[in-house]
Amino acid sequence: MTVASLDNRAARRVFLHRHALGETPGGPGKGDDLAALIERLGFVQLDSINTVARAHDLILFARRPAYRSKNLKRLYEKDRALFEHWTHDASVIPMTFYPHWHLRFERDAAQLKDRWVSWQGDAFHDQFDPVLRHVRDHGPVSSSEVGTDEKRSNGGWWEWHPSKTALEYLWRSGALTVVGREGFQKRYDLTERVIEEHLRADHARPEPEETVDWLCNAAMDRLGFATSGEIAAFWATVTPQEAKEWCAVQLETGALIPLTIGCEDGKPRTLLARPDILEEAEALAPPTARMRVLSPFDPALRDRSRAERLFGFHYRIEIFVPEPKRRYGYYVFPLLEGDRIVGRIDMKAHRDEDVLRVTALWPERGVRWSAARTARLEAELTRVARLAGVGNVTFEDGWLREPL
Repeated sequence: MTVASLDNRAARRVFLHRHALGETPGGPGKGDDLAALIERLGFVQLDSINTVARAHDLILFARRPAYRSKNLKRLYEKDRALFEHWTHDASVIPMTFYPHWHLRFERDAAQLKDRWVSWQGDAFHDQFDPVLRHVRDHGPVSSSEVGTDEKRSNGGWWEWHPSKTALEYLWRSGALTVVGREGFQKRYDLTERVIEEHLRADHARPEPEETVDWLCNAAMDRLGFATSGEIAAFWATVTPQEAKEWCAVQLETGALIPLTIGCEDGKPRTLLARPDILEEAEALAPPTARMRVLSPFDPALRDRSRAERLFGFHYRIEIFVPEPKRRYGYYVFPLLEGDRIVGRIDMKAHRDEDVLRVTALWPERGVRWSAARTARLEAELTRVARLAGVGNVTFEDGWLREPL
């Protein structure tokens, strides 16, 4: 049997287009356009770090330069076109996907109740009913408004008081829904008051095997090509064994075919793809050459091993690496140009000084940092500064470093 194949450049082209990074960025970045973009991506990860802009804002901005954070807030908190839950991390997800999250609620309910005991202790079990009564009586609440007589942590990010743990568990298992965030702190309400009945009612719940099929198909559509493990990891709900069995059925029926792709290191890798993958690759235009700043949590890069195989881009956020062993700033931003990651930049928005200050930029090995490339960078940083809410961009002395 002849196995279809794509060289590395063609595989990158498919992958970037599937992640809405192949075309020239444009569009209003709000309302229906923003909703369609998030549906195309599947979800957008939320993150609190705000050295330039929050991760979810950078993810959307890289594809829609007209986007501003208020556009996502409206879509999520007012229009209710999105809901917040867990994929591999906390994310906003199209509301139309909600019926398929019932399986996630059930699995989280079963897995987290005992797992969290070893992490947070078992006191939160006794807070389920009091927390639900409080939310029912008082409306949307944050963790600071429940369990006010309980001992608070000494500052550890994951040290939760029992009522906070109960809130999180009730959200993860579906009884509560996050209705928005204030200062990035979640606010929870009863699911029955937030989610429309036709999405949450018992009759709206697909059978588990139907949801597994939907999740696997949706992951494959967004990745373009993948292993069964990558399909399982996309939503982090389907188990590796379920994804493996699903792939076997799809191969048998011809809905998927083996595909060999070229990797940056020259070693081929065999994955799975739709039968029309070669025609798709042939029809796609080359990715735009415009330089873009990506979030470290961009969906195209969040699988670090895949990013390294496909783009030759080795990337880890060096949060816990102490100086002087740290190679880069702890939160540097990848720079995409065409189908290449050409560098990583360390910068921060100083809003009290109205400036986006670039500390360092490291080109990737083999990338010559020309005057034209600097001009493209400056144009992009001017756009990023507007997103960050500052009016100027400055470069510190010695900002352009040697590749590491």
